[in-house]
Amino acid sequence: MKLNQLAVLFLFGPALPSAMAATVSCPDLAAAVPVGACPAEDELKYTFTGYCSDDAKAYKGETDVCTDYQRYRALKNVALWESGDGVFNAYVSCDLPKERLKGARVSGVKIGKQGKMTQLVCSYGEGVSFTYRTRAECRIEGGGDCVADPAACKAICN
Repeated sequence: MKLNQLAVLFLFGPALPSAMAATVSCPDLAAAVPVGACPAEDELKYTFTGYCSDDAKAYKGETDVCTDYQRYRALKNVALWESGDGVFNAYVSCDLPKERLKGARVSGVKIGKQGKMTQLVCSYGEGVSFTYRTRAECRIEGGGDCVADPAACKAICN
């Protein structure tokens, strides 16, 4: 590397990470699309028996939804959805009408970690949360109170 190139890296190197920062905004669900299909009622009934008869789940105490089929159905009757640009995704209840989902407005945003991944979670009420996953570090811009200020539902990730 030449001396001039080293000088440029030394002088401008600290500015490079902020130059590569990306603004990520919570999606408008009007453009959201289903990626997977909802399970059929017969399929849910069939998998209820298999899921709840798994001894490993019983030994771990993970059978709370097995006491009532309706609880199991609420857990498993979901389909994968993506934002219009495919960046965010969510498992959405198949019992939620598409019109209500597409009309939902973002109410909050938060950041979480799962291992080395950062999760930007946008909440829309009724148990609907669309998540963006990245290895970048993110911080919420504007406090994350989306009801008072929808423009606050964004993060800077770099």
